[in-house]
Formats: sequence, structure tokens, C-alpha cells
Amino acid sequence: MSAISTVTDATPQLSHRLTAARLPRWAPAGIAAASIAVGCGIGAAAGLKSHIQWGLISALLFVLAGYAVSAAVEGRRQAKDRFATSLVWVSFICAVVPLVSLTVYTVQQGIGAINGDFLTHSMKGVVATLSPDGGIYHAIIGTIEQVLLATLIAAPIGLLTAVYLVEYGRGRLAKAVTFFVDVMTGIPSVVAGLFVLSLWNIALGFEYSGFSGSLALAILMMPVVVRSTEEMLKLVPNELREASYALGVPRWKTILRIVLPTAVGGITTGVMLAVARITGETAPVMMLVFGADFINSDPFNGPQQSLPLYIWQQYSQINNDFGYQRAWGAALVLIAFVMGLNLIARGIARWRSPKGGH
Repeated sequence: MSAISTVTDATPQLSHRLTAARLPRWAPAGIAAASIAVGCGIGAAAGLKSHIQWGLISALLFVLAGYAVSAAVEGRRQAKDRFATSLVWVSFICAVVPLVSLTVYTVQQGIGAINGDFLTHSMKGVVATLSPDGGIYHAIIGTIEQVLLATLIAAPIGLLTAVYLVEYGRGRLAKAVTFFVDVMTGIPSVVAGLFVLSLWNIALGFEYSGFSGSLALAILMMPVVVRSTEEMLKLVPNELREASYALGVPRWKTILRIVLPTAVGGITTGVMLAVARITGETAPVMMLVFGADFINSDPFNGPQQSLPLYIWQQYSQINNDFGYQRAWGAALVLIAFVMGLNLIARGIARWRSPKGGH
């Protein structure tokens, strides 16, 4: 009887929870619109000139108002869920808005400089402070060659290091390698440039060249490749390895034929992200490549130019309207280059995924 009475008493409570009041679907959008309106009004009344401050006030009002309305209508438990959801949305918007604003502003400032002459000419013979002529062809050539050389150096080393850590690494050596990879991940780019400058240029006597810059970029790229590849290899199911071993396949062939093809999409994406990470580096290029206003297609012989260094020179050294326009145009080309690399990485990853049928 007690059990029946307990069930009977719990039935109204369960029914109440199932039929509890819920906010309509349009409520979050309505709260957001009201928060934006009130936030802008508060910002204008307070004399705040920055629209960023208006946005932050609106975001805070959205989170607090969403929690208060949900608590009043749906109860505290559902209100906590909506509070967490609101924080996620606000964080997402705070991350996206600066990126979109930066891209839009760069396009607005740099699109006027993009034309055929700008992309196919160098700065040789151009008085940069007095003429709007000149282009970035020499910088594009230098950037492509330097990044390509750095990738050819860093990608195989990073890949083999990750294979060792996942498939073979045991004991003190593996721990030491992991420790130094973690340390290298946070190393400043100027430190890598100083290291190559001291060893390659000063101690060994080699001249400034695109290859010198590639060595520093490879140092910055390697830990990113190791970490991303290591995580991708860990995601490969152990059942695939065990099935291969059960058929008598050696470990090295299992890694080559089973493990790496399975993770190749993620590995490629990681390598492309590492390439994007080093493409915009300026400090190592400034110390080792040295810059040039002419076309030098030989990265092993003499100074070269690169897009990040070109942008810095035009913006800081030329320091007039002509330099600013060329700098923004080069920045737009650099963003397009990095974006293209990311799109290629996504395409390769999707093509190699099992869902694609390959």
C-alpha cells in the first residue's frame, strides 16, 4: 500500500513537470533584440563612443535577461540550461565578430590596390615614397618558396616523430621528446630566428637567403605537426592494428598501410594549419631573409622578400598613403593565401574521409 501511495503522490508532480510552462521558440531572439536595443540606449545615454562597449553591455543584458525570464516562467533548472546556452552564444559571437570585422576592413582597405600590375610587378626601380606603382610579385614568390621549403623540412620530421611517440615511444626518451615538443610549441618566433642566425649564418658562415628563413619557419612548424599528427594517430582504433598483427603483418607495414592511410585526412589538415601558422611570421624573415625589392627566385642565393616583411616595410618605413595602400593590398593577398590553404586542407580531409567512399 505504501508503494502504491508513493506512486500516486508522485504522479501529479511528474504530470506537472511534463506540462510545465515553456518559453516560445522566438523568445531567445526577442530577448536578444530587446537586449541590443536597451544596450545601445544605455551606451548612447552614457556617452560611450565605442560600439564595442555597446555590444558588451547588450551581451551582458542578454545573458541576465534570458536567465531571469526563464527562471520566472520555466523554473531555475531550465533557466540554468538557458544561461549556459546564452554564454555559449555570446562567446561564439565575441570570437566571430573580430574575425569578420578584420576581414571586412582588410578587404575595404586593400581591394583598391589589387590589380594585374600589383600582382605581377616588383618594387625594383620604384620610388616607394613618391609613386603608387610597384607590386608584390617578388614577395609572393619569396613567400611560396620559403613556406614550401619549411614544409618539406618540417612535415616529414614531425610526422616521423609523431609515429615514434604513438607507435614506439616508451621510457625516458619518449618523455624527453614529448617535453621538448611542448616547449617548442610555445617558443617565440624571434627566438627561432636568433637560433638560426647564430648557428647557420654566423657560426657556419652562410649568407642571408630564403632558405635561412625556411629553417626558422621549420622550427616553428615542427611542434604543430607533431602534436596534430600525434592526436590523429591516437584516434585510429587499436582493433585495426591488432587485426593486421593477427594476419602476420609487420609493425612497420601496419603503420604504413593501415594507420597512416586511416589518419591521412587529419594529418593533412594539421600540416596545412601549421603552414598557415608560419605563413604570417615576420621576425625570422626580417633577421634571416633580409628583404629585397627585386625578384629573386633562388631561395639559396641572396636576400629574398616575403609578404609579411613587405607589409611591415610598406606600413612602417614608407609611412604614407602609397605605402599604406600597398600594405593593405599585400595583407589581403596574404589572407587569401592562408584561406586557400585551409580550404585545400578541408577538401583533402573530406575526400579522404570514409563517408566520401574512398
